Amino acid sequence: MRIDTHQHFWRYNSDEYGWIDDSMSSLRRDFLPGESKTELRRAGFDASIAVQTRQTLEETRWLLQLAEAEPAAIIGVIGWVDLRSADVRSQLAEFAGNPKLLGIRHIVQSEVDERFLLNPDFLQGIASLKEFGLTYDILIYPQHLPAAAEFVQKFPDQRFVLDHLAKPPIRKQQLQPWKSGISALAKFNNVFCKLSGLVTEADWRTWKPEHIAPYLDVAFETFGPDRLMIGSDWPVCTVAGSFSQVMDLVQDYLIQFSGDVRQAILGGNAERFWNLQSRDVKACRGR
Repeated sequence: MRIDTHQHFWRYNSDEYGWIDDSMSSLRRDFLPGESKTELRRAGFDASIAVQTRQTLEETRWLLQLAEAEPAAIIGVIGWVDLRSADVRSQLAEFAGNPKLLGIRHIVQSEVDERFLLNPDFLQGIASLKEFGLTYDILIYPQHLPAAAEFVQKFPDQRFVLDHLAKPPIRKQQLQPWKSGISALAKFNNVFCKLSGLVTEADWRTWKPEHIAPYLDVAFETFGPDRLMIGSDWPVCTVAGSFSQVMDLVQDYLIQFSGDVRQAILGGNAERFWNLQSRDVKACRGR
């Protein structure tokens, strides 16, 4: 099964999506699973994983409802709970037993404190995830990578996945110090990485595959093919390229590897990371 591990859905309003500025005005509309299904099928993918964009329990509930209603488009959800809250376990308990909830994410890249991941209350919340069988998506910028390495070291039994390769400075065509930070984080075998969101870190109008290839090289050198997963970051990616262009960027890069490696990155690693074989995913197969 081919899985896009990173998609977003929303009903647009300016109050809740203020981060969509004038440069991204094309995103100021609704993006829902019906449109996603068309894009997935056109590109040869079977399903997607929906990832939170708003830090509300309401959105987590809504994404789970979408996944239930659209099993041929959404195989699972990365939601949000307040990991800093004293009642985080009760928030998690609300979703306990729902096989569509795969993991939790917090928009750490927007936090003022560059060492936010190491705040004691946040660490307490992360410690609750294993009990509920949930993964954690790490959404950060390159300057957060040193703290991220300290963070994951504290939780050797927790499954983590790094979103968007920590948003490398592709526009500037710089590798360091991002590469060193990625190398340090990748030493922890419980951390996977999404090959997603890269075109929006490049120049939106002039990017070419060769601008992004050096960053994919680093991903393979550090994480290896067994811990990498393809993701589109749809619809955010559309400010810089179509869904097919974004997915072809990675698929074309993968031509140099064996069929087993390609299969793993296009879906097999995601199935293993989120234990999708043990969940109800039959509805997605063959569609």
